[in-house]
Amino acid sequence: MLVNLSQVLSIAEQESIAIPAFNVYNLETALGVAHAAEALYAPVIFQVYSRLFTNNLAQYLAPSILKLIEDLPVPCAFHLDHGASMAEVQKALRSGASGIMIDASKWELDENIRLTKEVVTLCSSVGVPVEGELGHVGTTKDAVQAEYTKVDEAVWYVQETGVAALAVMIGTAHGRYLQAPKLDIKRLSEIANATRIPIVLHGGSGIPDDQIRQAITSGVRKVNFGTDVCYSFLNSVRSTSEDIVGVDLFMKEPTAAVEAFAREKITLLRTKL
Repeated sequence: MLVNLSQVLSIAEQESIAIPAFNVYNLETALGVAHAAEALYAPVIFQVYSRLFTNNLAQYLAPSILKLIEDLPVPCAFHLDHGASMAEVQKALRSGASGIMIDASKWELDENIRLTKEVVTLCSSVGVPVEGELGHVGTTKDAVQAEYTKVDEAVWYVQETGVAALAVMIGTAHGRYLQAPKLDIKRLSEIANATRIPIVLHGGSGIPDDQIRQAITSGVRKVNFGTDVCYSFLNSVRSTSEDIVGVDLFMKEPTAAVEAFAREKITLLRTKL
């Protein structure tokens, strides 16, 4: 069943867990996530990266995601990930997204607030909650990490924008880590306590399990997984027998690989310290 971002995150808050947000790119990755959610009777968030709305591929993927969510017996959200501009936000809303992330974190604080507030105003008119980002979460390829999110700026940002969830920079990055990251759990806890809204952890792929559990205990209610969804799918594609010619049959193993990965992360995010 389709719910909005705030509704699914309220479940996480009530149970002191985190909801996994899986980036999906085609029917098979979406199916794998759906099968895992159904098997474990667990709420999840289906995310589509901004690029797929920029190049209009999402208009073909979105109906499949919405149908999968409609048929699931648990509440799930359909979310735009790292919305690059108002154009992608509008496309996502037209495609049925029940959550929107606008990423204006590369700008200075005042401009980030201005752009985020515009998106919150638009989305509020159709009842869709917004996730913002303060403290730019870059990639594992970056030579230098951005400065960690400051507590006082986080409070100001949340008050000024009205976002429903906040992605912060506390030591994570997008992509595959060359070495395990060390999260600033103290900073995370301070931000969560000061802002009193769900905190989002980006760059979830490759973070050690113990640190993810600590992050959840400290206020994280949504954890994003993108890179490892791709690897679970692609590694299986590369190892599937070339003798299987029917594409629907060929895709069974890659879909099952995504399901196995999703099951693992759902279980992790529901396991308390």
